[in-house]
Amino acid sequence: MMEVSEAVAAVLRETWPFEPQAILLLDALGLVLAEDVCANEDSPPFDKSLVDGFAVRLADCVTPLPVIEIVAAGQVPTRLLDCPAAIQIMTGAPLPAGAEAVIPVEHTSQTIGADERPLVALPSSVTSWKLGTNILRRGASTKLGDLVVAAGSELRPQELGTLAECGLSHVTARRRPRVAVLATGDELVPVEQTLGPGQIRNSNETMLCGQLLRACAEPVPLGIARDERVHLRERIDIGLQADVLVLSGGVSMGDKDLVPSELASAGVRQVFHKANVKPGKPIWFGVLDRGPNLRTLVFGLPGNPVSSLVCFELFVRPALRRMMGVSPAESVAVKARLTVPHTTKGERPTYQPARLEWQSDGPIVTAVPWVGSSDLRATVAANSMALFPIGDQTYEPGSTIEVIVW
Repeated sequence: MMEVSEAVAAVLRETWPFEPQAILLLDALGLVLAEDVCANEDSPPFDKSLVDGFAVRLADCVTPLPVIEIVAAGQVPTRLLDCPAAIQIMTGAPLPAGAEAVIPVEHTSQTIGADERPLVALPSSVTSWKLGTNILRRGASTKLGDLVVAAGSELRPQELGTLAECGLSHVTARRRPRVAVLATGDELVPVEQTLGPGQIRNSNETMLCGQLLRACAEPVPLGIARDERVHLRERIDIGLQADVLVLSGGVSMGDKDLVPSELASAGVRQVFHKANVKPGKPIWFGVLDRGPNLRTLVFGLPGNPVSSLVCFELFVRPALRRMMGVSPAESVAVKARLTVPHTTKGERPTYQPARLEWQSDGPIVTAVPWVGSSDLRATVAANSMALFPIGDQTYEPGSTIEVIVW
């Protein structure tokens, strides 16, 4: 039986990053950029106004000035300021040649001159304003050739917007893994079905698909496989066409736990079975080689829902991160102070559902009341799992423990 760290290392040894490929920008949220992107032009591409107002030469602002042009965003000035005058300009519009500052419209008043042309009166303090007030110069944000987004960056909304600003419709990244999800068990029924005697709803499929979406993978739900070899094998064969197959249930030691033997008959090579973890001890992991540089990772998760949840976070998520080029692939624990006493017992490290919060003096964590691996309801109050090592021990408030964020 492997320790958790050994099992994670074994998973990552069998996991290969995808080859980078061109991906539509709008489909790239959450992926990792595979190559540097440098600016192919200045940003902004011209000097522009930061406010709605009047472009002026500061020395001219001692008397009301005639307004010789109005320039809206998207337009280009046709006049230049080479004499005492003002050009009305909107936020984001290109600055006319000769302008030294833009005076916000709220600092001005407008009248009509004797020749019936509009005049703008400016406050006397304007002459002391600095050159460049309310002007954003060309290239102030980014200059041609600057590194805009570095390889290895996670593509969040702000990265996508920045890359769009650079004119990119596609990026080079590693694609999302396609992950088949197969729940097993005669006791399972679809979530919308009324329960009969001894039945439970297939909540694990919904939960695991949600975890996959949060991990930026593409879930492929396969429904329920019965505890019968022919039906189970048919569903397994479909799942083995994906990048990853995640099964829930059927990996313990009962007469109906057929998953390991059916995976073996399908050609899946077992890497390990069982890890020293609570909940989730029966975790199973293997690999099917489907051709040159083509393989399917297979995870057999325990059927109890919290066991499935915990094992996904500990073992499946790192594999998905490695496939997509995320570094580090392993989950990184946060050290936090315990808020209330907590007593642990047992011979396995326990990953207890917990609530992690950040305060001004650092993170704190509270273990969520929990009655075992079937108690999925308790995890609704949790956003993480706290690690309590082997042994019978009471942890006092203020004790520092490791926490993995969900």
